[in-house]
Amino acid sequence: MAQLGSDLDATRAWSKTRWRQELRAARRAVPASVRFAEAMALSGQLTSGRIVRPGQTLCGYVPVGSEPGAAQMLDDVAEYGVRVLLPVVAGRGPLDWAWYAGPDSLRPGPYGLLEPVGERLSTTALRIADLVLVPALAVDRTGMRLGQGAGHYDQSLPLAAPGTPLVAVIRDQELFPELPAEPHDVRVSAALTPHRGLIRFD
Repeated sequence: MAQLGSDLDATRAWSKTRWRQELRAARRAVPASVRFAEAMALSGQLTSGRIVRPGQTLCGYVPVGSEPGAAQMLDDVAEYGVRVLLPVVAGRGPLDWAWYAGPDSLRPGPYGLLEPVGERLSTTALRIADLVLVPALAVDRTGMRLGQGAGHYDQSLPLAAPGTPLVAVIRDQELFPELPAEPHDVRVSAALTPHRGLIRFD
């Protein structure tokens, strides 16, 4: 079995399903102490002034399971003066959005997600975002993102205003030379990693 990304010829033949299996397994193997340190580093990146600034609007999400980051990042960003929108799963279509108002404003949603309880602003609320954080299992150097497979973000991201930065949040080891792609897949403009920071794609 090829180690993740180490043998391009071997991994090029992997399906999205195989990639997801391998990436999920790799994430589950990361010690809790490492995940915590990476979450702190991601929070520091977001409040550094280089990615998003006070007064701007960030579309984020609550990381679940072994996803990089932590819910605390949302509070840190909000305290920094950034308004935060969170996704609400609305059937099989694009994501709806609502404002984040602290940890007590969250409730369980589909797929193990935590969603805001406030007023839904509609799928087009994405247009007011200055930056969109996108969950991902991995990204390649063309900006191709591998998500969890439900398709909600591929339907939602085209609704963002033209030129809005779309930033996938991944671990440092989850940037690869090439990932499988399909016509409906939406590329991101950058990846945010704990220690390498913001990596922009041409």
